[in-house]
Amino acid sequence: MTKKKQLINRTEIVVRFSEVDSMGIVWHGHYIKFFEDGREAFGKEHNIGYLDIYDKGYLAPVVKVNCDFKRYVKYGDAIIVETEFINTKAAKIVFKFKIFNKRNDELVAEGESIQVFTMPNGELVLTNPPFFEAWKKEKGFV
Repeated sequence: MTKKKQLINRTEIVVRFSEVDSMGIVWHGHYIKFFEDGREAFGKEHNIGYLDIYDKGYLAPVVKVNCDFKRYVKYGDAIIVETEFINTKAAKIVFKFKIFNKRNDELVAEGESIQVFTMPNGELVLTNPPFFEAWKKEKGFV
């Protein structure tokens, strides 16, 4: 049995005062921002960030994101955002996210985002750009 190839980044974030509501818990909309923080950290670690894509002549807008909430976190809690690249043959970038409370390793939320490739003028790219195919090959997905 072949083990599935995994490419993961784990990023720690301390919940800021500006991210909590009047009850002192993280407002639900900030979880999407935490996913973005995870995407940016992943891109920086694995050389597939927004500027890397832009430098190759493409954009990668998010076209879908979902989040399932399991538990809440509060002001001052440290969380770990785990961002995993999900390989697909389609011309898109898929990430799965898990957010854990660092104190007790409880799963707080999980979700997924999908990005597509476009040209700078907004034209949708229907096949994987050559640089992305090369990146996937370098990372062992092709």
